[in-house]
Amino acid sequence: METGRRVLLHVGTPKTGTSYLQDVLFHNREALAEQDVYYFADRFDAHFLAALDLMDLPWGGIEEEATGAWNALAEKVRAVEHGTVIISHEILASASWQQAKHALESLGDSEIHIMLSARDLARQIPAEWQENIKHRSVVSYAEFLDEVRDPAREGRIGSWFWGVQELPDILDRWTQGIPPERVHLITVPPPGSDSALLWQRFSQAFWLDDLEIDLAEIDRGNPSLGVPEAALLREVNLAVVPVIEPADYRPFVREFLAHRTLAKRRGSARLALSPSILPWVDALSRSWVDALSGRGYDVVGGLDELLVPGDLAGKPFVDPDTIDSREVLDAGVATIDALLQEAIRLRSSEARLEDEVTTLRADLAHTQSLVPKERARNGLERRWWGRAILRVYRVFRR
Repeated sequence: METGRRVLLHVGTPKTGTSYLQDVLFHNREALAEQDVYYFADRFDAHFLAALDLMDLPWGGIEEEATGAWNALAEKVRAVEHGTVIISHEILASASWQQAKHALESLGDSEIHIMLSARDLARQIPAEWQENIKHRSVVSYAEFLDEVRDPAREGRIGSWFWGVQELPDILDRWTQGIPPERVHLITVPPPGSDSALLWQRFSQAFWLDDLEIDLAEIDRGNPSLGVPEAALLREVNLAVVPVIEPADYRPFVREFLAHRTLAKRRGSARLALSPSILPWVDALSRSWVDALSGRGYDVVGGLDELLVPGDLAGKPFVDPDTIDSREVLDAGVATIDALLQEAIRLRSSEARLEDEVTTLRADLAHTQSLVPKERARNGLERRWWGRAILRVYRVFRR
């Protein structure tokens, strides 16, 4: 018997606006709770940790922080008697049949809705290679495409990619016992669409339309790189991955270099599919749309948006593996400029902190020099003859 609790379980897919949605939910979680919508997270990556725990995934040591995270989240969900609970993380798309079954059962007597956001493969495949590059990969674009097309899908790249991108299979795993009207497929609008359209679709699918939500301070998040910038980052990885620990790579390479520097550059060619595999991607996409169209799911957007865009074949393709070195050099010069400015900023901050430390040390030394005098005076104040000596001292001091 279901309770008055509705759970919206958003299970992916990556690179479909999930980071933005999660940012909105996290920063508005208190306001949402006042409106009976609950996004349980004491830190931004709380649902990521819960997903790692559910699937027992190794993740550069972070998984050690995740122990018990899914059960703790599920317990909070079950404690809600009335209202809507949202759980969201894109790596949930890779859950096995058994892991998905456990997750659904752990949510108790809830009215569970499965939410899946999806984008056409023509954009997802290049985006996944780029995401790999931003996570220390040194694999060339050609090697990546070969692994993605490998029918066996036994390699790390292919098995992960299809685990989080093969839409019919993801929905097969996650909709066990869920009626089709409670399965919601949100499609990412095609290139050139109004930038607000995807959020409008999320808002509609997640029943957020009529709620008070502040979007003013929300970062769009997870920016993409141009072709020369991605090629440069791969070259950087070849040099630094053997010597930089993952804990240092994230803030210095992925965040500062990739997101805050290279992603800010404009005018570079965007990474696209190699023309040689367009027919294969087109045929696969059509088979997915055919499979999904007869399932009775609630589609927010349109299944036709999951097809390869018709104008893609006529667009020029810039290969990151063979790009003109002068374009990579331009990106490299911009990177050096940003690094120098950051070094200057840090040096200025360091100098300011050194001045503050010098001042604090001087204040401490002065305070410590007064301690013996204070101790002596306090000792005299406690005795009658001491107080008499102090009175005489004060008279002569005038």
